[in-house]
Amino acid sequence: MNLLFVYCNIFLYIIVSCDASGADIALDAKATLLHRIDSLNLLIYTCLLTLTVLTIWVFKHRRVSWLHETGLAVIYGLIVGAIIRYGSSTNEITYIDAHPDPDSKYNLSVPPDMVRFHFPDKIQVTGDGPVPNKTYAYSFRGEIVNVEQNEIDLKATFDPEIFFNIILPPIIFHAGYCLKRKYFFRNLGAILTFAMVGTALSALVIGSLMYGFVQLMPASLASSFTFLDTLYFGALISPTDPLTVLAIFSQLKVDVNLYAMIFGESVLNDAVALVLSGAIQNYEKRYSTDGEFEITAFLQAIGDFIGIFSLSLIVGALMGCFTALMTKFTHVRDWPLLESALFVLMSYAAFLIAEVCELTGVVAVLFCGICQAHYTYNNLSTDSRNRTKQLFELLNFLAENFIFTYIGVSMFTFPKHHFDPWFIIAGFLTSTLGRAVNIYPLSFLMNLGRKPPIPMNFQHMLFFSGLRGAMSFALAIRNTVSEARQAMLTTTSLIVIATVVLQGGAATHALAYLRIPTGYELSQGQNEESDTLPYRDVRNLYQATDMGSSESHRDSGDSGTEKSRLAKLWGALDSRLLKPLLTHARPPLTETLPAFFRPLARLLTTTRQYTQGDNNGLRRTDSDSDLCIDEPQPVPTSIDPQQLWPGLVDTRISVEGITGSNI
Repeated sequence: MNLLFVYCNIFLYIIVSCDASGADIALDAKATLLHRIDSLNLLIYTCLLTLTVLTIWVFKHRRVSWLHETGLAVIYGLIVGAIIRYGSSTNEITYIDAHPDPDSKYNLSVPPDMVRFHFPDKIQVTGDGPVPNKTYAYSFRGEIVNVEQNEIDLKATFDPEIFFNIILPPIIFHAGYCLKRKYFFRNLGAILTFAMVGTALSALVIGSLMYGFVQLMPASLASSFTFLDTLYFGALISPTDPLTVLAIFSQLKVDVNLYAMIFGESVLNDAVALVLSGAIQNYEKRYSTDGEFEITAFLQAIGDFIGIFSLSLIVGALMGCFTALMTKFTHVRDWPLLESALFVLMSYAAFLIAEVCELTGVVAVLFCGICQAHYTYNNLSTDSRNRTKQLFELLNFLAENFIFTYIGVSMFTFPKHHFDPWFIIAGFLTSTLGRAVNIYPLSFLMNLGRKPPIPMNFQHMLFFSGLRGAMSFALAIRNTVSEARQAMLTTTSLIVIATVVLQGGAATHALAYLRIPTGYELSQGQNEESDTLPYRDVRNLYQATDMGSSESHRDSGDSGTEKSRLAKLWGALDSRLLKPLLTHARPPLTETLPAFFRPLARLLTTTRQYTQGDNNGLRRTDSDSDLCIDEPQPVPTSIDPQQLWPGLVDTRISVEGITGSNI
């Protein structure tokens, strides 16, 4: 009898074990299915990027200029998104309706970050009670719009934080690392005016006009918008991303100053728009009590904007300088692979440090890239220089095209779009007006004291180059909880698609219509080799304009002379202190610092700085040789060293035989 009882217990145990293992097998099958869908999702985007690359090659081979690679990526994304949305088989997601316990102490006004779901086990074992329930954790994804979605619909969309933490940093860093500093600093006043004052003015104009348009719309939509919402929309739609136009400029060798103004503005206004949108959110969250205008809260928001931007800039610059010191005073350059890895990690750390400190990582990584190019690059080995340049160029290319591909796919697969035709039309109109307010009034004010002024056809091209891109989309998709934010995302996506495809494709025709000379037109009759060197033989229209009036400028002491003096002050500080401190550039600090700093100067000076020869040879191969922002001027064949380094004694620099072409 006892033996029979034992056999019965063993039989029951086997049954329970088989049922439990069956549940595990079902869970493994579910995990395998999710893995396959994730792999399919990544495969789709990989195939899209591959198709984009091949099409770009065909377009370059056939010299097609009416459609840029970013426009191709958007179009391919739209096609694949439509196929996923309407052509895939219906595979409903299993779900169970769960309601919170009325006696729960949790604050039900905000959804929880995680739900612990106690799944009931139906197996009952006689004499031993029920098997304990299994607990599963479900993370918060957001509001459900359509329960009957396909699994691939959800998997074809990404967490918005991926854009900010993974995709945007290499794009922004590449912009700073590959910045042409010579023409950037030469047009720094105009770039800062357009990027900072113009972006803020554009956001205010767009926000105010959109608020007026919203009040004329149906009450259902108007009630979901506050003035801060429309102001936030103005901030996110103001930054420009003229990749298409700049690529055509580079191919056609358009005037370098126009290129510098458009590129410099697009680099900085991304950072300005991100900080500005954060300041608007801080105004609403921290200071404003009812969403209306408050002068104290407004001033505090301005303080937030200035403080966050400045501190983020400092964090990025310090990380760049710290990396320069590490590469200068260590022998890591003997192992180029480790040197390149250190360079990449320190650059990405600048972004993360700023984000951890509640600053703006985009601003930090931008100025980190500028400092890395200006200082650290000169300390790197030849292998690391080539590797880092090519690496970030590749990452920028892939990240940019991935974002534009995703914009196209998400138009059909992202579940939180809200299509309102009146809001979309208003968004197109106000964004155009905001761009006009950014360019024309500020250009008029700058031309009052700028010699030479910005030509009107350049102003029209600056206005035309106001394409929207990655930053606008990333800011719009970051928060889509409310109906207002969903309408912003839909409108922003459509504006990005329209400007990239239509304006980008018409850039060549705009150059011809505005009669802006290109390098190809100016280099007729020159040798073919010169045409392959970007901007080497392109006429500088500003110099041409300035030649006829140089005498009057010299006599009147215009603002251009003052800008040159400021540039010389910065150049002296950089050449005599920062470059010798952070790189192996000559003259060493022992020659430029006062005598009582000699012990510290010896500590901060490397043997290489004493033994590598004069600084003139270095400047010709230095990555920052294009930082010389003064126009070439005739100089005598013999120069007194005191003219180059005021107050210097025994500079040990031979300047005999220097000509204007060598400087």
